[in-house]
Amino acid sequence: MSTENTEYTEPQVREDPELKLADNQEKNRVELWDGQTFIGFVAVERRNDGAVELQHTIIDERFSRQGYARTLITLVLDSCRASGTLIHPTCTYVQDYLKRFPQYAGLVA
Repeated sequence: MSTENTEYTEPQVREDPELKLADNQEKNRVELWDGQTFIGFVAVERRNDGAVELQHTIIDERFSRQGYARTLITLVLDSCRASGTLIHPTCTYVQDYLKRFPQYAGLVA
């Protein structure tokens, strides 16, 4: 079955101008920051085959239920797509995200 003509719902993300990703390789995670404020992270393991394992997503309790986890994962997956990096989604949040937004399924190794 072809998915070329399938229309997908785009994930709604926070569009705060100060939001940015930071690749914290020392801690094996990709962090979400709003200016100087730490929001949360997704733990990653970089594999020898060039793929990354997305292990778990953590958002600071002060920012929970405000769309930050969805924003973080969307930004990470968009970055993976842009760089041609495949993912291994072991994080249950990422697994659920991929079910809701199947347009990212092609990133799964």
